[in-house]
Amino acid sequence: MDAPTMPAPSAKIGRYRWVIVGLLFLAMVINYVDRQTISLLKPNLSKQFGWSETDYADLVFYFQMTYALAYLAWGKIMDKIGARWGFGVAFLIWQIAHIATACAGHLRGFMLARMGLGVGEAGGFPGGIKAVAEWFPKNERALATGIFNAGTNIGAIVTPLVVPGIALTFGWQMAFIVTGVVGLLWLPLWLIVYRRPREQTRLSAAELAHIEQDPADPVEKIGWLKLLGKKETWAFALGKFLIDPIWWMFLFWLPDFLGKRYGLDLKTFGPPIVVVYLMSDVGSVGGGWLSSSLMKRGWSINKARKTTLLVCALLALPVVFAANVSNLWSAVLIIGVATAAHQGFSANLYTLPSDVFPRGAVGSVVGIGGMLGAVGGMVFSKYVGQVLETIGTYTPIFIVAGSVYLTALLVIHLLSPKMEPVKI
Repeated sequence: MDAPTMPAPSAKIGRYRWVIVGLLFLAMVINYVDRQTISLLKPNLSKQFGWSETDYADLVFYFQMTYALAYLAWGKIMDKIGARWGFGVAFLIWQIAHIATACAGHLRGFMLARMGLGVGEAGGFPGGIKAVAEWFPKNERALATGIFNAGTNIGAIVTPLVVPGIALTFGWQMAFIVTGVVGLLWLPLWLIVYRRPREQTRLSAAELAHIEQDPADPVEKIGWLKLLGKKETWAFALGKFLIDPIWWMFLFWLPDFLGKRYGLDLKTFGPPIVVVYLMSDVGSVGGGWLSSSLMKRGWSINKARKTTLLVCALLALPVVFAANVSNLWSAVLIIGVATAAHQGFSANLYTLPSDVFPRGAVGSVVGIGGMLGAVGGMVFSKYVGQVLETIGTYTPIFIVAGSVYLTALLVIHLLSPKMEPVKI
């Protein structure tokens, strides 16, 4: 089938698709406020409830376990019912679980609440990637993904600015209740605004043609067994398995690292964390912009994506030295560059399913990869807890964090050397 006729260069395309990205961005802000709240409160909660390092690692582990299982399911759900209702239901589940954390009175209660959070939050990225695949042509998807993915960093910035004040003034329970109730305001906005492009009456004909400029591909649903037999599925999934644990580690243990290495606490580690995640935002948008810009200059998807992945992998390497840096702000700079590199790498890795798979498979492939990424996070969480419990230093942890991206790129290249469309 021929591609839809493109509007003349002088035609005004319109920008409604960026409204969708704006809503996804805001959802990711809320997602990471909910996810990171417990890591900021870890020193206080550990003291109040008597948690050991392995207790906290178990708390992270069970969150990631339910996240892994649910991620796989959400990928299939998004392909079946679409991003509008799929994302909306996932959002509601995770907000309720976040608020319910305030009712926990012992470790098991916290685990149950975090498991509920994992079930809901697992739908965030499958829904977001599905929405981007519906609303953007291939040469804009990495940028769109990078922008909405940057919401995770803003959430990680907002959390240390908001949560400590609430917790110190009103108690740790109110930190979960206030952020959860305020976050719920997003849901009706999403349900009102989001429709598929051809169902959205506010969308101009020129912008619809722009969105549908790529050759049409099959939209029928594709089973997991077929997808598991494709090397490209494993290129994405193993890439996620290798790099996702590093982001989880920074998210859940960075406040603890800053406290143990530099003596910071709930009142003082806010500014360093804000700087780290501001830098991450630059990496998320910059990584998406770089590959999209190279494609607009005529580079192939394969060359543009992998060049960007290589740049990000090299920028992450210096973090192997972060645990041994004596100056706080030097360490913050090194870690910030590494998290920025992660986000740039992740934004491009997330586009791989929509780059090479037909639309009917995108959500399922993202679900498979997200599940494997969370499994990697579970393994790494146990490793982090054991290292801190027995050795008491972050050095081995940061060595893994800096070296894994080059390994991931090698795996991706070996399994998808040309990033050609998958034939199913």
